[in-house]
Amino acid sequence: MLLSLKNQNVNSFTSYALEALTTVDIDKLKPFFDDLPVDPYLKGSYRFRRLSHFRVEADRLVHLPHRLFFQTKDYNSLLGNVVREYPELVDALIELEDFQKTVLEFFEFCKLCSTANEIGVHQIRITSSSQHMGSPAPEGVHRDGVDLVGIFCVQRRGVEGGETHLYRSRQEQPIFDKILNPDELLVFSDRQFFHFTSEIKTSSIKQGIRDVFVFTCPGLMPGKN
Repeated sequence: MLLSLKNQNVNSFTSYALEALTTVDIDKLKPFFDDLPVDPYLKGSYRFRRLSHFRVEADRLVHLPHRLFFQTKDYNSLLGNVVREYPELVDALIELEDFQKTVLEFFEFCKLCSTANEIGVHQIRITSSSQHMGSPAPEGVHRDGVDLVGIFCVQRRGVEGGETHLYRSRQEQPIFDKILNPDELLVFSDRQFFHFTSEIKTSSIKQGIRDVFVFTCPGLMPGKN
């Protein structure tokens, strides 16, 4: 069941939401994924990533100061307790109206079930080739430790797989499983659902890519020096 709660008089999610952001020109977003730096914390050089944090003030995004990134082992079995640092999103992307639309659309859902007005934006490219598959969630089925998570697909090129699943518990079958297509935004309560995205494999002799923004509300806890 796909359920959007934005227009209902509710204080929190009772399910998840999936919608197509048809007013966003994703072609304007695609070029900003081509210069993402490789994620140095994973072997294989198949994930590329930037991270920024924003505060929402009167429907306006305020870019917050650079911070470190940290999750405990409770939430990330692979990289938990590792203080990580990623480059910020580039200014030209942040200033782009179509980027701001995507973040503010996610924030509309945040208003329903979070008191936070801060959003973490992870810009991520996963690649695959004939030699390797790319794993969007190498930590497995997990939670992030926030109120809400959003996944907005910008591009899929030359890939198969990459199906996103939502689970009530790790022991149960997923209640949601779907390949997110370009312009689709999935939003769900991190308190109610575990999530996972399966590996992608290339569908041609060339490199395959999957480009997404992952939103969290609030931003994940900064690491300590």
